[in-house]
Amino acid sequence: MTTFAANFKTSHQIQLIKWEEHLNIEEQPKKKRWATMSRVFPKLSRAITIAAKESGPDPEVNSKLRLAIQAAKAANMPKDNVDNAIKRAAGKDAEDYTEVNYEGKGPHGVLVFVECATDNTTRTVANVKSYFNKVGGSLVPSGSLEFMFDRKTVVEFEKPEGMDMDEFELEMIDYGLERYELDGNTVYAYGDYTDFGTLTKAFEEKHIDITKANLQRIPTSPVEFSDEHMVDIEKLLDKLEDDDDVQAVYTNLA
Repeated sequence: MTTFAANFKTSHQIQLIKWEEHLNIEEQPKKKRWATMSRVFPKLSRAITIAAKESGPDPEVNSKLRLAIQAAKAANMPKDNVDNAIKRAAGKDAEDYTEVNYEGKGPHGVLVFVECATDNTTRTVANVKSYFNKVGGSLVPSGSLEFMFDRKTVVEFEKPEGMDMDEFELEMIDYGLERYELDGNTVYAYGDYTDFGTLTKAFEEKHIDITKANLQRIPTSPVEFSDEHMVDIEKLLDKLEDDDDVQAVYTNLA
């Protein structure tokens, strides 16, 4: 039996509890930021190192590196982290990263395309396979899902004050722009993946500051899943995105 005394709390105890709750509320955004940083920064660092190793450490002449650095800045990654990632590419002990993709079917039939950059493909494929297996999914042969996604150049930027979007569209069509989406003040410009270099260079020449530019896989036939199904699907996606070897995850979620 629970006694009155067991339920009773002094005013001092109540104050302590409220203060602890206050601290927890204050700590939650910090914890969220740290969790995001610990998940995102290693991937950004790896992308910078790969770009620097492929085409040199000078972002002025290495567009892939320049865009990787821009993505890092957009995520508030410290400059020291960026510089260290570039230096690692020139080091004697620099790791050789292999870019490799895996395709799979997750819980409730969701299609998942996983892009990785790894120094140990044996480790990476074993990890990715285990994530799928644990939720009742499985990897499928490479190329099985290619036709289910359109590979696109996606350029994200903040709309400058006074920009005429109709004029912008007409000007950029010649550089590979297919369409754009406006979400508040954020613009997402889309083009074919083969026009990545041409389209991003056009932005630079027109002095439009890019927040982020990359290649993405966009589902050709997005599917809606119930909230109940999404619980299982998100378990898989969280596992994949927590893996440092995984650079990007794409699905056919609507």
